[in-house]
Amino acid sequence: MPGLVSVKTPPDTPPPQISLPSVSQIETPRAEPAILSTKPAMPLPKMPPSPSPSSSKFSPRKPPPESTNPDPSLDNPDLGPFLLKLARDTISSGEGPAKALDYALRASKSFERCAVDGEPSLDLVMSLHVLAAIYCSLGRFDEAVPVLERAIRVPEQTRGHEHALAAFSGHMQLGDTYSMLGQVDRSIECYEEGLKIQIGALGETDPRVGETCRYLAEAQVQAMQFDKAEELCKKTLEIHRVHSEPASLEEAADRRLMALICEAKGDYESALEHLVLASMAMIANGQDNEVASIDLSIGNIYLSLSRFDEAIFSYQKALTVFKSSKGENHPSVASVYVRLAELYHKTGKLRESKSYCENALRIYMKPVPGTTAEEIAGGLTEISAIYETVDEPEEALKLLQKSMKLLEDKPGQQNTIAGIEARTGVMLYMIGRFEEARSSFESAVVKLRACGERKSAFFGVVLNQMGLACVQLFKIDEAAELFEEARSILELECGPCHQDTLGVYSNLAATYDAMGRVADAIEILEYVLKLREEKLGIANPDFEDEKSRLAELLKEAGRARNKKAMSLENLIDPNSSKRTKKEGTKRWPGLGFRI
Repeated sequence: MPGLVSVKTPPDTPPPQISLPSVSQIETPRAEPAILSTKPAMPLPKMPPSPSPSSSKFSPRKPPPESTNPDPSLDNPDLGPFLLKLARDTISSGEGPAKALDYALRASKSFERCAVDGEPSLDLVMSLHVLAAIYCSLGRFDEAVPVLERAIRVPEQTRGHEHALAAFSGHMQLGDTYSMLGQVDRSIECYEEGLKIQIGALGETDPRVGETCRYLAEAQVQAMQFDKAEELCKKTLEIHRVHSEPASLEEAADRRLMALICEAKGDYESALEHLVLASMAMIANGQDNEVASIDLSIGNIYLSLSRFDEAIFSYQKALTVFKSSKGENHPSVASVYVRLAELYHKTGKLRESKSYCENALRIYMKPVPGTTAEEIAGGLTEISAIYETVDEPEEALKLLQKSMKLLEDKPGQQNTIAGIEARTGVMLYMIGRFEEARSSFESAVVKLRACGERKSAFFGVVLNQMGLACVQLFKIDEAAELFEEARSILELECGPCHQDTLGVYSNLAATYDAMGRVADAIEILEYVLKLREEKLGIANPDFEDEKSRLAELLKEAGRARNKKAMSLENLIDPNSSKRTKKEGTKRWPGLGFRI
């Protein structure tokens, strides 16, 4: 299937508690990046350090309806601070967020009514931040968004440092909330705006600015904006180089993130260099478990470089440390088993590969206390990819379905679920269950649209796969619409010469042919052949297939090809001696759909 990659779920951070922001603080709560123990693949949404649903005995409920008669006690200027303190104390005492919500709502109303006309109230901002945090803890993220948007409008940055801090805190908290809703693009916009405000208040070299840069870089990695993430990570390294000791923990964290970015961009040597430096820093600080996590990442790089013996050595080092420090049934141990299974599969040792898969599954199926659903789902998804490659689609499908079931009630996992549904659709398609495949693709498309992913290359690939399923079900008109949308996205994101874009061109031409729109099909095929002749070379086996299809259509239409002279250098493919017809893209006979 063109361009559809295995979706892997990055390790998640522990579920955060309710975070009550403070106007006096320039930093928002952050977690160390938990993205360094697995190979980079299709990045998926992370769990930011924003409030998560509480496990309190109180169930989420709507606040009581407002009384038609306003409470006169709210006009007391001393009531707002008192109610806000009660809200904080209620949360700290573990009484649950439902009661705290009532206090926070009344506090915000009191601050609003007692505010001096024309004077922005930072007390009101604080109460709104706390109110939004409680909404998030109840899983009511949609209600938190307007509260935070209102909180952002209150401060006036020209009034001084405290107002700027309040605005920064509001933007970061709003970004976290959007991230929990799966709206990654809007989340990044909020983080970027918060960073601008923070730089204006503290300057570009403040170490707290460095922390925010790294936080934003992590979000951009999840959104596959690797170039932007790399720029921010370099800036973070420069800031920490000035303000931190050599080989500091901060620098190690920066280098691990930079290694992930380099690996995602295919620059494995640079990634390896950053990981070695990070490992040295962790060793100097006595962080044995972190060193083991870095060894796992180093093994991933060696695996990508096909340096298998070195990869095995790194994986075994990590495995020894994890077993001794965390126990033999810890998910970290399972993650190493998955990597070893993939390595042995690549080297053709299928018995060893299957054995490691079974060892990992044994851990994931009976998780130790404290293992998160996201960790288990990520591991099952990775193992399913291995089963898929060894022609065990039914077993792979079972694992994917278990992964989706684990994540279906988790906030902020819409993108992850959409990715799993897309992979499920591909596998259903390959075993001939086309109706189920179309439904799975459709569900993924709906989620990706809702999450703001409608312009990503991955979204374009999913549309193309859904279009192929529709063709198999003889829903030709629907397939044409999907291919057209996929073409517009992939042309913008990947360019017309990318293999995924060429695949969509071919599928769209075949669909137009099936619909009787011969002229449109001819136009597309002439364009594709022109691209191959002038830019890509004609030795690719697909060229002859497309040329033959075009000749048939032209003959049917009674036309000759509109062909321009080709430059000699583009007629030669330096790799032509290494290519065979067998290596060409599979096609459906007669119609020319590319699978």
